[in-house]
Amino acid sequence: MKTTVQHIAIIRLSALGDVAMLVPILRRFLKQHPHVKVTVVTKPFFGKLFKDLPEVNVLAAEVKTKHKGILGLWKLAKEIKSLEVDAVADVHNVLRSKILRFFFFLYGIKSAAIDKGRAEKKQLTALKLKSIRPLKTTHERYEKVLTQLGFPVDLSQEVKFKKPNLPKQFQQQLQPNTKKWIGIAPFAAHESKMYPLVFMEKVMAALNKENNLHIFLFGGGDKEKQLLEALAEKYEHVSSLVGIFAFAEELHIIANLDLMVSMDSGNGHLAAMYQVPVISIWGNTHPYAGFAPFQQTSNQQILPDLARFPFVPTSIYGNKKVSGYEDVMRTIPPREIIDKIKSFI
Repeated sequence: MKTTVQHIAIIRLSALGDVAMLVPILRRFLKQHPHVKVTVVTKPFFGKLFKDLPEVNVLAAEVKTKHKGILGLWKLAKEIKSLEVDAVADVHNVLRSKILRFFFFLYGIKSAAIDKGRAEKKQLTALKLKSIRPLKTTHERYEKVLTQLGFPVDLSQEVKFKKPNLPKQFQQQLQPNTKKWIGIAPFAAHESKMYPLVFMEKVMAALNKENNLHIFLFGGGDKEKQLLEALAEKYEHVSSLVGIFAFAEELHIIANLDLMVSMDSGNGHLAAMYQVPVISIWGNTHPYAGFAPFQQTSNQQILPDLARFPFVPTSIYGNKKVSGYEDVMRTIPPREIIDKIKSFI
């Protein structure tokens, strides 16, 4: 008897952290629904996140060139249809993906879209005294879309996989290695989510004194490269990786860390993709909004002084500036982060 293999397209065009959050979902989906073919539709750069999932096909959505505008999206919809997709999971739910869903409707292809919970997130970030509660996580919202298409995913299931090999250049530089590797990603897309670099340097200085640790700094762009290289030069056991390795190689280094320390940013999700423990540091955003790295406990989340800043969270993404809340991150003492790191190492 021949088994019918169904084919699902999953749309998530951006951003880095949101696309990375798909990976642990797909690891479990593939294990629990092994006869279902999966194609992820995302921007070309983000396709690299799925290189270690050979069962997943990636279709590059080139939304700035050939897939730009209505006609471009029509071309993209035809490309997706040509793969013989019979269901579409829209886990982005933005204008582009809504237009794509309309085209799939015309094709007679069923689809389901993520509920982003905008109303409850608006209440969570209201600038008033409030009692806050954890909202459904983004991972749970992704899973619900798949459930609507008939493919529930048990997110609690353990999945074992082999960590990818380190880049040869990296191995040559650090062999033999006898230290614990800690990644630190001190930057974020918005200032309100960034721990002051002068404080983070105190964390690095303390860790540098530990003979059994080596710290790797992650970031992007020329400005971050210069800042992190200058920091690394001060300390024997600190190295900046910015601009040295290709993104795919950097992912494999992250996969082999013993611990990642990140802001509320994409780097935490990249580490969680590979089941690396993540200590996340939060400012004007809050893990209750649903963007904490996958399967990381509340004990791994460092929050500011909420008694002093009772309106936190003031923003879901950290892009809103609130008068009087500029120094939220400064209420987290470096010693708290140092002690938390040592407790995991």
